[in-house]
Amino acid sequence: MTKTALNIADLSVGTVIGTRTLEISRADLVRYAGASGDFNPIHWNERFARQVELPGVIAHGMFTMGAAVQLVTDWVGDPSAVVSYGTRFTKPVPVADIDDAPGAAVEVTGVVGALDADAGSARIDLTVTLDGQKVLVKAQALVRVA
Repeated sequence: MTKTALNIADLSVGTVIGTRTLEISRADLVRYAGASGDFNPIHWNERFARQVELPGVIAHGMFTMGAAVQLVTDWVGDPSAVVSYGTRFTKPVPVADIDDAPGAAVEVTGVVGALDADAGSARIDLTVTLDGQKVLVKAQALVRVA
């Protein structure tokens, strides 16, 4: 499926590019640990996570960050159009053990935060929350548009 190229003239600050719910399971964390090589027990061992004063097993920060930006790459239609992406982590994402069913539902909303016609770019601001609390702040992706 070919996506139509975005035109900066058709965008405006404040436009919502989309919303998505990320349903994260313990199985997702195991797969991510294998792919990333991050086998820290806070991401798979409930007892250990609680011993270090976490609310339980938590999602990898980079997993949450990467899953959230998928909204932007789907919207722009070309992952290489994302020039930069950054965020700050504010709260852990606890993932309950519910027989491989989603143990956390993270909400992601993307909004056009700024436009630069000269550079042909749009800044997309992401709001990423769990149970109404922000888990990422200043989540911003700079995207190249026509």
